[in-house]
Amino acid sequence: MAQFEIITAISEFAFMRRALVGSMALAMGCAPVGVLLLLRRMSLFGDALSHAVLPGAAIGFLLGGLTLPWLAGGGLIAGLLVALAASVAARKSRLNEDASFAGFYLLALAIGVLIVSKWGSSVDLIHLLFGSVLAIDDPSLLIVSGVASITLLWLAIEYRGIVLECADSGFIAATSGNGMRFHIGFMVIAVLNFVAAFQAMGTLMAVGLMMLPAATARLWVERLPMLFAVSWLVALFACIAGLIASYQWDLPSGPAIVLIAGGLYCLSLLFAPFGLFIRRKARHHAV
Repeated sequence: MAQFEIITAISEFAFMRRALVGSMALAMGCAPVGVLLLLRRMSLFGDALSHAVLPGAAIGFLLGGLTLPWLAGGGLIAGLLVALAASVAARKSRLNEDASFAGFYLLALAIGVLIVSKWGSSVDLIHLLFGSVLAIDDPSLLIVSGVASITLLWLAIEYRGIVLECADSGFIAATSGNGMRFHIGFMVIAVLNFVAAFQAMGTLMAVGLMMLPAATARLWVERLPMLFAVSWLVALFACIAGLIASYQWDLPSGPAIVLIAGGLYCLSLLFAPFGLFIRRKARHHAV
């Protein structure tokens, strides 16, 4: 009976159809970026970059309210500035990339929270931090779908170079000299996906849809094409199941999606071929 109610809601209510299409588009764009961050051993970079868009979005909110062009434009500019500044600092100083991003993202987060707390309200801050996929409108849907399309097209064109740069950036820089191009391209794609995701899920929840499916896929498969495929499937399932749970039990949509993805990660950690239980059992038999 509940299944028929959900199908009826999707067919009757435009906001449910937009939420479903928007979350699926987010999954298609965020999942491969998460896999590449996992390859670069920069999983926490996603968390840092998701917070880096907050001051730009906060300034955009003050100037134009909760309108898409101001929020997305401000978030994009802030994210790119933080990514560029952290990358330059990591290459020109003794700091590694993780430490550099940590410094800039904490600064950006503090500025963003300060701006919204001082000139906005707690409701505005909650909207920026957590978002709502059920509140996606047509312009937001166009941006999310456009970013997903750009991500997949970029990945198809630059696949060999970006994978090699993620695996061994020093080698590709020494042999082809294109390391910086691939690095900057990846940073831009990552920022674009975070800007698209925070429209629907907020800055705090956006990183969950990016990293949890990638980490889950890593526990099941080893080959890179399969990593992308399993990560996509996990992200799509989490989005659909999270929306169903959100509608059925009146839950916040963003946290529901991330909780589903987190649950799949925990189960995989226990029962996947490269998880804790089966891997430990295999080692025991080998001994």
